Amino acid sequence: MSTADLSEYDHASVPDAGKMRFGIVVADWNQEVTSSLLKSAVTTLKKHGATDNNIVIRHVPGSFELTLGAQFLAEYDDLDAVICLGCVIQGETPHFTYICQSVTQGITQLNLEYNIPFIFGVLTTLNLDQALARAGGEHGNKGDEAAVTAIKMAALQREME
Repeated sequence: MSTADLSEYDHASVPDAGKMRFGIVVADWNQEVTSSLLKSAVTTLKKHGATDNNIVIRHVPGSFELTLGAQFLAEYDDLDAVICLGCVIQGETPHFTYICQSVTQGITQLNLEYNIPFIFGVLTTLNLDQALARAGGEHGNKGDEAAVTAIKMAALQREME
């Protein structure tokens, strides 16, 4: 099991996000976890200069719907990056595998088809304790990591233009 703190990063290495616009699509399933991921992502974006007006948040029912929600955001708003936040916890059936594979492939496909970064901020854990440990617990918060990644990838794209 990973012991990394997902919230630890070199703050000086994160570009200014003051002129960037972000979309966040968050799954409501496992809301105890995903609401913490969302709060952390928004806090981190703001810490690096993003404003409330430049953060668009949309909710979808579950992690499977993240890809279509992210596509909607990309098509209907002028964004520099889209952060996808969700949580899939393994159960006793193969449902976990199908959902995780679908979401991973869907977000990868969006990255290839659109001219903006889509960030994978989906926890895929064996149990709720592991999810909570990565959503503000002992391993930090994956929402921080997703926000920092969005800023860095948006900045990279701007450098390339």
